Amino acid sequence: MAMKAQIHTDSQGNIIVHMSGGLDYENSLPLRLELQELSKKNPTCTITLDMHALDFVGSSGIGIFVETLHILNKNRDQVKLSNVKTEFLKVFKLYNFDAFKLIEEQFETDETENLHQKFGNRKQTYQV
Repeated sequence: MAMKAQIHTDSQGNIIVHMSGGLDYENSLPLRLELQELSKKNPTCTITLDMHALDFVGSSGIGIFVETLHILNKNRDQVKLSNVKTEFLKVFKLYNFDAFKLIEEQFETDETENLHQKFGNRKQTYQV
């Protein structure tokens, strides 16, 4: 399944990547390379991955995606997630990855708020 990403910069210089389509093994590595390049070119900005329009996250691609998040946040808390759907949180959990640590509160949807209540009331912004 193909994935598209639109990259926007806000007035403070932070980057928002609007992801759509599906995240699977085929596009996980190119996404990693693109995010690493964004991070290298913009070392002081925050990169928010908006997953609202992501329709599919495959188990084969999520492992690489989680590893990418760990790599990019190794030295500094630069990458955050927004609008993470319930089914994706379940897949993250299979990989022992706590996506709540990266969820950007300002972009949360009502669905994400309900997840906080279901998976643990963590009504604050977390970072790795």
